[in-house]
Amino acid sequence: MLSAVAMPVPALETLAAQHGAEHLSALQVVQTMVEQFGPRIALACSFQKEETVLLDMLLTIDPKAHVFALDTGVLFPETYAAWRATEQRYGITIEAVSGPSLGYQAAANGEQLWETNPNLCCAIRKVEPLTRKLATVDAWIVGIRRDQSPTRANAQKIAWDESFEIWKAAPLADWSDDAVWDYIREHDLPTNALHAQGYSSIGCTYCTKPGSGREGRWAGNEKTECGLHKPA
Repeated sequence: MLSAVAMPVPALETLAAQHGAEHLSALQVVQTMVEQFGPRIALACSFQKEETVLLDMLLTIDPKAHVFALDTGVLFPETYAAWRATEQRYGITIEAVSGPSLGYQAAANGEQLWETNPNLCCAIRKVEPLTRKLATVDAWIVGIRRDQSPTRANAQKIAWDESFEIWKAAPLADWSDDAVWDYIREHDLPTNALHAQGYSSIGCTYCTKPGSGREGRWAGNEKTECGLHKPA
């Protein structure tokens, strides 16, 4: 059984092999994490189609589960609309986790940091707030899939997250894009309207364009990840 107590990285492979995490369905992965970590686990929700599926699974298992979202202050209006629709559907409040104000960031680092130094912008608006948040829990659930990008190709369903020193679950790691949409249609779930406009991956307004996979993120830049998920 997975322990709710943080375990050293060397024990990870043995632990995963014993539990057979890779053979578990997405729902079973979520169930396992909830059983093992209870209120000390949280779902990171970005209001993309993957989190739509995971949130439905999680709240079916535990209607009081902890869900949070990184509010960078520059999310799309459609993303904020999806946020409101999700809260209304499930009767929940999703915690907003934020960094410093955009004004403070501009005063300290210059205007339009997302253009001049996108890595620093992500560090300030995403990584630092997430680090603070994850320090309050023992595990988190994310919506990454192996077919989204080469940097995610080896994502494990349950693994020790070295970056934040807590457990991390990616229940949809082996799901295809079609499988995600099939679940959404079957359960009549609300989705971010940007998906219907050609956005496969949705982030901040200044750094996201339509495109398949993650090709619409930081277009024209070698950057492919914001720093929240390190390659497995």
